Amino acid sequence: MIDTLQRRLRAETQGEVLFDAASRGRYATDASIYQQMPVGVFVPRTADDVATALAIARDLKLPLLPRGGGSSQCGQTTGAALVIDYSKHLRRLLALDKAAMTAEVEPGIVLDHLNAALRAHGLWYPVDVSTSAQATIGGMAGNNSCGSRSIAYGNMVHNVAGIDAWLADGTLAAFGPVAGLGARERAIADFVRGLADAQRAEIEARWPRLLRRVGGYNLDIFHPQSERPYTADGSVNLAHLLVGAEGTLAVYKTLTLRLSPLPRAKVLGVVNFPSFRAAMDSAQHIVKLGPSAVELVDRTMIELSRANPAFRPVIETALIGAPEAILLVEFSGDDKPALLRQLDRLVELMADLALPGSVVRLEADAPQKALWEVRKAGLNIMMSLKGDGKPVSFIEDCAVPLEHLAEYTDALTQVFRRHGSRGTWYAHASVGTLHVRPILDMRRDGAQKMRAIAEEAAELVRKYKGAYSGEHGDGLCRGEWIEWQFGPRLGEAFRAIKAHLDPDRLLNPGKIVDPPKMDDVSLFRFPPGYRTIPLTPVFDWSAWDVQNDPATEQTTAPGSGGDSTGGLAKAVEMCNNNGHCRKFDAGTMCPSYRVTRDEQHLTRGRANTLRLALSGQLGPDAFTGDAVADAMALCVGCKGCKRDCPTGVDMARLKLEWTAQRRARHGLALKDRLLARLPDLVHTASRLPWLFNLRDKLPGAAALSERWLGLAAKRRLPPFRADTFWAAAPTLRLASRDEALAAAKAVVLFVDTFNGAFETENATAALRVLQAAGYAVHVARKDGGHLCCGRPLLAAGLADEAKARARELLAALLPFAERGIAVVGLEPSCLLTLRDEMLVMGLGDDAAVLASQALLFEEFLAREAPAGRFAPAFTPATQPMRVHGHCHQKAFGAMQPVLDVLKLIPGAAPELIESSCCGMAGSFGYEAAHHAVSMQMAELSLLPAVRAAPDAIIVADGTSCRHQIADGAGRQALHVARVLAAHLAAPGSSAGH
Repeated sequence: MIDTLQRRLRAETQGEVLFDAASRGRYATDASIYQQMPVGVFVPRTADDVATALAIARDLKLPLLPRGGGSSQCGQTTGAALVIDYSKHLRRLLALDKAAMTAEVEPGIVLDHLNAALRAHGLWYPVDVSTSAQATIGGMAGNNSCGSRSIAYGNMVHNVAGIDAWLADGTLAAFGPVAGLGARERAIADFVRGLADAQRAEIEARWPRLLRRVGGYNLDIFHPQSERPYTADGSVNLAHLLVGAEGTLAVYKTLTLRLSPLPRAKVLGVVNFPSFRAAMDSAQHIVKLGPSAVELVDRTMIELSRANPAFRPVIETALIGAPEAILLVEFSGDDKPALLRQLDRLVELMADLALPGSVVRLEADAPQKALWEVRKAGLNIMMSLKGDGKPVSFIEDCAVPLEHLAEYTDALTQVFRRHGSRGTWYAHASVGTLHVRPILDMRRDGAQKMRAIAEEAAELVRKYKGAYSGEHGDGLCRGEWIEWQFGPRLGEAFRAIKAHLDPDRLLNPGKIVDPPKMDDVSLFRFPPGYRTIPLTPVFDWSAWDVQNDPATEQTTAPGSGGDSTGGLAKAVEMCNNNGHCRKFDAGTMCPSYRVTRDEQHLTRGRANTLRLALSGQLGPDAFTGDAVADAMALCVGCKGCKRDCPTGVDMARLKLEWTAQRRARHGLALKDRLLARLPDLVHTASRLPWLFNLRDKLPGAAALSERWLGLAAKRRLPPFRADTFWAAAPTLRLASRDEALAAAKAVVLFVDTFNGAFETENATAALRVLQAAGYAVHVARKDGGHLCCGRPLLAAGLADEAKARARELLAALLPFAERGIAVVGLEPSCLLTLRDEMLVMGLGDDAAVLASQALLFEEFLAREAPAGRFAPAFTPATQPMRVHGHCHQKAFGAMQPVLDVLKLIPGAAPELIESSCCGMAGSFGYEAAHHAVSMQMAELSLLPAVRAAPDAIIVADGTSCRHQIADGAGRQALHVARVLAAHLAAPGSSAGH
């Protein structure tokens, strides 16, 4: 039957049909603790494809599961069904009615992308969930999502005007206001109305009277119980029955959304509290001021944010001392002075509550946005805890009235303590929904503790007249609690609705109606007895091979976690499937996904593939097999995930490990051998450059290189040259080793292969700039060649040889590092190897000493200039400057120093190009198999930005970046060292001072 399903989908649709084990495995999980292997995955190109897939599934009596971004936290988008992924193709804004403030969209459109399109019209869709960069509108409607500002705008259900959807029998129905329904839709409405009327007493007795209630079906649309009515005029809209139904009643085709005017102004007050209870107790008073959001960040999240290099500088601007919790209180509207007065009232209120001086005022847009990004990453920051114990989602959605919030949180904290755990708290204090996740180890006793904690939490919810399911839906972790909340009679009513619309239970079965037990271990991603294959890693992953104490969150010593892969598997398992890597906004992650939109070519997809292989779920020897190779093929090693991923998944390093393991089993292609030996080859080539450059001069040679070596004929290779930096070294007034060690103002210039052999001008420019500032500059070398970080060898999987190069480099540079003399590099990927990969090569503490002194050229100058040690005279800038950051610069937070040192030039106003990876990525863009993808990456934002600035100096420190800009835009980009050198004033001049 599965073969028939595949065959018919391929023959009758235009969509992508993915039934291999790895593809199915990538869709077997969401951001929950669950895993269910789908029968297959279908990626439709058109709405007709969805209708056809539904018809085929119905014919074969196979279940079907619609899916958006796959970021659900309760297992809603996992199931043994045909998964339909809307997110790749069905993502258009179909219509916009500015006067009516409505928009019609396809289900796969991402919230942030929709709002980007609406912004020009002064409108937005205000259900601003924290996963807005990856959450699709269809998935949000399926969950009845809420967001941080629901106190002002309501939930998803309050902002949906209509839904066109296919019923299980294939009928396309228009769900909307009851007054305008067609015959089929009216029959559905009459059926549901009959159930609601019959169960009215039960509804009024059992339905939670809270804004945050998303459990079960919205049977109360005919007798609303929420503190916020479904519609402003009290009318009934049948589309609201499908919102929160988790794809169990119908399959969306389009959604019509109610939009809101975009607030012209916002202000933010960050209230610092000495105790968690004080924060909880204050929420009920703060909401009376009319804020648009009141969001909690607890001590755990504060500390985890401070440990993340991307978030630390942001969170620290919001803190006064060492608070136990903070509340982010936002006021929004069109009148900024009025909002500032509201902020004044917040300050006065906190003084009245005996907390004077507790409010940090953020009135400008940029710092507000930055802090909201930290808050939005809250869940994923919390999931960055190392070890098998993780914060587990199952009671994180309980909502209680605000007047009981402090008592509820106190009582639940005691529940956690009784079970040897603690909770991490964050989110929506404004509406009594605090996302709390006790830390549990699901591989050991987590399931038993999960059950016990859930039962005690349920009693607290009942005591305080709350809702068990308040935002993230029911799915697998809360489905069994629906009848507990609503009672058996309403449970039967839900079954009747399901039977009426989906009598054969084809649509996402096992959700809402007759779900499995939340602690059914057969559904866990990491069930008791979960094992990984034995493997000796090439690099040191022991920092991940730890366990944690759920009560204290303290971790054991590195290497003590019992991982059969030495910590490699646990590093992979840091991915909790939150899907943050699917974002398209600022940052680098994930360039291959941005051009393919394929789950396979996504940090999450790669992590899932590695996890499945390391746990034996893809068969023997799968880790070095073709399924993992296919997933890794388009990873450019950008390290964007190292910085951007909130849980710290470092796919670039994981790829280096996998490449070494793969090479050990399968050997190395000729092309890879040549590229790996490039640092050795350049010295030979410099003696006969004309011979080595024939590839780009002889007709047909480039085509032969593509056929024999896989090098793209459309690319020109960097030309070899005789005048290398090392050839010129005797004439460059370089300081000897002893002179540098004895000098009062010394620096070691690490001249890499690319800047020393191919772009000598960069190295000589850096030397000129440093010498102009009075530094004694030493360039470490070895007999017969130059020192190399080993990155070309690492990229080829030759880890042992790379380690040998690293030891050689360490021996040469350590004496300087021990004396506090900076080692300054020009090529980001080379220099930053000293601060990254060399620390996990088994080189001991000496590697850390060297790393502490390893700086990019611009980092060094940005450090020295404020201290007065770097102050050469510069002539004024005469051109605009646009700066493209190398991915590794971005990953290590090294872009601001580039801008800072360029601003040392009088009149310079450098502007950063907001771009992801340039697409060249070392040898990646030179390979014929990757050339097209490489250019697509560049065309996303980098090359258009370069073309849009024809008069600007283009600054790019990465050699690959410069070559991509030359190939794609016909422009010469310059290293920052050359820009500074070109603006050096003549000796004795006081230009720029």
